[in-house]
Amino acid sequence: MATLAIDPRLGSHTAEFASSKHQMLINGKFVSAKSGKTFPVYNPADGEVICHVPEAEAADVDLAVNAARQAFDTGPWSKMSPSSRGQLLWKLAELIEKHTDEFAELESLDNGKPVSVARVADVPLAVDLFRYMGGWTTKILGSTIPLSAGIDFHSYTMREPIGVVAQIIPWNFPLLMAAWKLGPALAAGCTVVLKLAEQTPLSGLRLAQLIQEAGFPAGVVNVLTGFGEGAGAPLAAHDLVDKVAFTGSTDVGKLIAKAATGNLKKVTLELGGKSPAIIFPDADLSSAIAGAASAIFFNQGQCCCAGSRLFAHESIFDQVVEGVSNIAGKIKIGPGLDPTTELGPLVSEEQFERVSGFIRSGKEQGAKINAGGNRSGDRGYFVQPTVITEAKSGMKVVDEEIFGPVVVAQRFSTDADLEKLAAQANDSIFGLAASIWTKDISIAHKMARRIKAGTVWINCHNVFDAALPFGGYKQSGWGREMGAEVLNNYTEVKAVTVKL
Repeated sequence: MATLAIDPRLGSHTAEFASSKHQMLINGKFVSAKSGKTFPVYNPADGEVICHVPEAEAADVDLAVNAARQAFDTGPWSKMSPSSRGQLLWKLAELIEKHTDEFAELESLDNGKPVSVARVADVPLAVDLFRYMGGWTTKILGSTIPLSAGIDFHSYTMREPIGVVAQIIPWNFPLLMAAWKLGPALAAGCTVVLKLAEQTPLSGLRLAQLIQEAGFPAGVVNVLTGFGEGAGAPLAAHDLVDKVAFTGSTDVGKLIAKAATGNLKKVTLELGGKSPAIIFPDADLSSAIAGAASAIFFNQGQCCCAGSRLFAHESIFDQVVEGVSNIAGKIKIGPGLDPTTELGPLVSEEQFERVSGFIRSGKEQGAKINAGGNRSGDRGYFVQPTVITEAKSGMKVVDEEIFGPVVVAQRFSTDADLEKLAAQANDSIFGLAASIWTKDISIAHKMARRIKAGTVWINCHNVFDAALPFGGYKQSGWGREMGAEVLNNYTEVKAVTVKL
């Protein structure tokens, strides 16, 4: 607890919550793990233990799933009007907004991200998501269908909630990812068992308290803390779960898909990426350089859609690399709770070793480090913003997702037409996002058509909104988050035909 006691930047409410006894939410009650086991949560800025949280296992998962099943099948949730569900989502949004500073500090404390960023991005986006989805509860509609069989039939469709949903979220945007998952599921009328990332459970546990305060009936939302093997695996495989929604790595996503085959539950996956940022010679270079730097260094590069592959035309390549490298060298690195910090630590020692290993691999395979490439400081999990050049396809830094503040810059030539450039950008197992930087609107739209990714930004990167669908092609996942599209993940279509 020393970390909390000595950091005057932490608000009193946040310190009180973080240092309190933590319990999981199951069937409307806060409970410890049945085994009594707990595990530590670490502050990535200094490696110190913040607190301990329950370690859920199969028995806890079973309790949570059965609670969600009962709430869906016979509880008040299934009888509640769509309007009433919407009012609960709006109430939850209001409560989160009321506690904005506390949530921003919690995100910074156990994730490491700058508190200034969490305050203006993570928390407001979560609030907006719940409000947006609250508006959808009364607008999930079916349709009437004229049949070719004749007018003596009346046919229509209904959209019904899919049932009990298992949701497993990652550690890079803990509160926001909880919102992305819970919002549409609850709007559709599903009940949920939410498994928090073991590295960053604090904001999710605080959210569970607000869910209770908002008045959600018992069993509608159940919140577990635990590890993938002990809690995530039995949750994904549980026979009473109708659907699994997972955000995380592609490798774990494949395991989730396999686990779901037992009862053929529905699955949506938001997975990894190796997103290209493509700068054409006519682009506004000051904007493009700043945008490319933000695309990779935002959130310490721990974004599935980070612009980790930078393509610049050969005529401007040196200028772009120099510009991004200069920005990298000036970024203020420090603890997330320092309001002047621009880049915090990576989330964990494991992630620090992973990212550092990629940088070492690049050096060993002949790539050039133009900026960064080293640890920052001697305490905590800080990695310098890193710019790599002279890397080729086949190198790990080019082909694999690093998930850290590391960008690989490659040039494209004057004689490379759009088809060749798009093929180069698409040369990846992933297809989550891309950004295109040009003043030529024709090139922008032509490239947007050719890029195989779920999101294409033009002259911007990392622009999100609750109304915009987000998800990937290829091994970046199945289905979409946010927007009207996400409601398809949580509803079943029923066709009804009446002979008149």
